[in-house]
Amino acid sequence: MGADREGGARRRPVRAMAYAVCGGVLLAGCASMPDSGDLRGVESTPRQDSQVRVFAMPPSEGAQPQQIVDGFLEALTSDDPHYETARKYLTPRAAKKWQPEMSTTVLASAPDTTPDPGPREDSAYFSFTLTGTKVAAVDKQQAYEPARGNYSQTVYLVREEKTKQWRIDGLPPGVVMGRSDFQRNYMSVDKYFLASNTAAGTVVQQPAAVADPVYVRRHVDPMTQMVRSLLNGPTAWLKSVVRSSFPTGTALRKGVTSLTPDDQNKLTVPLNKKAARVGLSKCNEMAAQILFTLQNLTPAVDEVELKSGDAQLCTLTEDSADGVAARGAVKRAEYLYFVDGKKRLVRMAADSSDKHSEAVPGALGDGGVELRSVAVARDENRAAAVSADGKFLYVGSMVSSGSLGEAVLRSAGGSVEDRLTTPSWDSQGDLWVADQDPDHSRLLMLEDGAGEPIVVNTPELDGRIESVRVASDGVRIALVVDKGGKQSLLIGRIERSGKVGESQAVSVFGLHSAAPELEEITAMSWAGGSRLVVVGREEGGVQQMRYAAVDGSTPEGPAPAALTGVKEIAASEDERLPLVAYSEDGIVRLPTGAQWQKVITEGSAPVYPG
Repeated sequence: MGADREGGARRRPVRAMAYAVCGGVLLAGCASMPDSGDLRGVESTPRQDSQVRVFAMPPSEGAQPQQIVDGFLEALTSDDPHYETARKYLTPRAAKKWQPEMSTTVLASAPDTTPDPGPREDSAYFSFTLTGTKVAAVDKQQAYEPARGNYSQTVYLVREEKTKQWRIDGLPPGVVMGRSDFQRNYMSVDKYFLASNTAAGTVVQQPAAVADPVYVRRHVDPMTQMVRSLLNGPTAWLKSVVRSSFPTGTALRKGVTSLTPDDQNKLTVPLNKKAARVGLSKCNEMAAQILFTLQNLTPAVDEVELKSGDAQLCTLTEDSADGVAARGAVKRAEYLYFVDGKKRLVRMAADSSDKHSEAVPGALGDGGVELRSVAVARDENRAAAVSADGKFLYVGSMVSSGSLGEAVLRSAGGSVEDRLTTPSWDSQGDLWVADQDPDHSRLLMLEDGAGEPIVVNTPELDGRIESVRVASDGVRIALVVDKGGKQSLLIGRIERSGKVGESQAVSVFGLHSAAPELEEITAMSWAGGSRLVVVGREEGGVQQMRYAAVDGSTPEGPAPAALTGVKEIAASEDERLPLVAYSEDGIVRLPTGAQWQKVITEGSAPVYPG
């Protein structure tokens, strides 16, 4: 439960007290925030604001029921780590039962408080109804989920017999607050686990690190919060396809309340006895999970030391962590690829301002088959391409010459729009594509890009797949799905079963929207561990380009620079590489800190490996 910083006049006395205390810490921390607009981060400098703290005021002597409710809501938007001030507004019984960490409900604006009809004069009981419009919810695992509908809950107050003071004796579970207070109080951080989603018996040289975004309180020791969250394991949505190297029951050593790196940016993490017997390999994976999880927090952590009791288990530096688990792309892309004006596959240096392109080696670059779209394997040794008419899917080498061979897949759709989508490679070297044939619409996977296509089980899918992109971890898949002329960007988890050498069963479960406010999606691409770049339009709006998080929230930071007429978009999970788009101006790219630049007029279907 909580209150927006820009609430109604009824909260002004309480806010004046909160602002006064806040001003004693740092005046800049008291800036108000708007109640309108979508859920996106505050464009400020976290390092400058890291010491800002907002403190609430306890209930005043003789406070009336309305003041008690308003003060309680205000107290929940403060940076009090354990909500001690908020509990002072509750009766002892309610304070003991209340569990604020169980959930956070986010409303479009501060909850309205309406006194319920009933006795007034000399009554020992009073109640208020809290109402609003739901925007999102954060569960006890700190996982975010968009929400819709009306919110209505009752707060019950009593006049305590001994003190004659009004206190809250019954309240809704968890916390509720307005959108802008949520933005100020919470931030999204990715915790990392290791992919376990492989066919039984598969030997994995280096496990993939999978981002699992959660929301933590921004100014309440987020580093310690994140380590505790990591030790508690993955969120329910991801749990079936990832593993943690921390043994079950591993926690911070009893008595450890805060973690802070030393002046050399080394973080020592004292663990309980559950971790005492881990081997070096597992310990390095544990340390890598912590380093990946804390990578964007302040202060910086460059090295992690794990201890159990007085014994050192292992140490790992940030530079060494990428050798333990693959985070994002296994290697930095050497080239950007696209289809040129001659309908052949060409490439140019990925991280250069050079606009020179060349045909790729092999049959896909010689123009023998006209192409419409392509996907390049993550090792950049081969590529898959869809023919210009959308009927055929080819796979060819890019390191040797030779004929292209027979198509690995054929669609029977009656028109180009009803045939094959742009394909996508996962980290295991398997190839994904959707056949849009209205009479036989399906999602397909070709093991190692060859053989008989596997029809992927999609029991939760409602609509026709128009676009497919598999994340580099091979665990998550992004789909643009059309239903009734409206498109949704859906994220699903990939689950596999079967032994090596046997036919796999592959399914996509847990489909949920990553951009619930968009209804017409033109293009999308993975653009980081837990975010995508999306081109789309809201109802009644114009085309826009924005980032979307896999949990349906809006990542912090500005959206990409505006660009008109975008038809396709390419991003790398290596965020150092520029965005590339196919627009009405041809192939264009967006280097960091610059505006869109034209690369080539005659070209389409730009892609990075994957």
